[in-house]
Amino acid sequence: MSVRPLRLFGDPVLRTACDPVVRFDDALARLVTDLLDTVAEPGRAGLAANQIGSELAVFSYNADGELGYLINPRVVELRGSQEGPEGCLSIPGISAIRSRADYAVVSGVDLGQEPIVVTGTGELARCLQHETDHLRGKLYIDDLTGTERRRVMRHLTAPA
Repeated sequence: MSVRPLRLFGDPVLRTACDPVVRFDDALARLVTDLLDTVAEPGRAGLAANQIGSELAVFSYNADGELGYLINPRVVELRGSQEGPEGCLSIPGISAIRSRADYAVVSGVDLGQEPIVVTGTGELARCLQHETDHLRGKLYIDDLTGTERRRVMRHLTAPA
């Protein structure tokens, strides 16, 4: 299919909770292919459907050597803690130190409506949490606090 253009910070679709997928049809298959093609670009770890303008609960990931997707994902387990830099394709040019669980388990289904469970640590765990948040209309910057939040907000509100 194709690499799709990204929606950027300020676009209301990024703040809209995605709808559960109920129709498993050719349009959904095209969306999944576009998500996989788009996340396969160098330097990309994950991509939620709303980042390319769809309001369906689907994301793709390309982290720790694993490329895949989940439809109707939900976090089923989080353990441990990691602090590290996090960025977002929809907020280019800025990253922040962010705390996340170091171990994540996310379940969903594939295009055939078969169950999928993805388990990850480190970067993949961060990615799974980040993309699941996107599908709820939440951005990684929302949970920043203190100095990191002030720094990011100054950057985002600075005149272009």
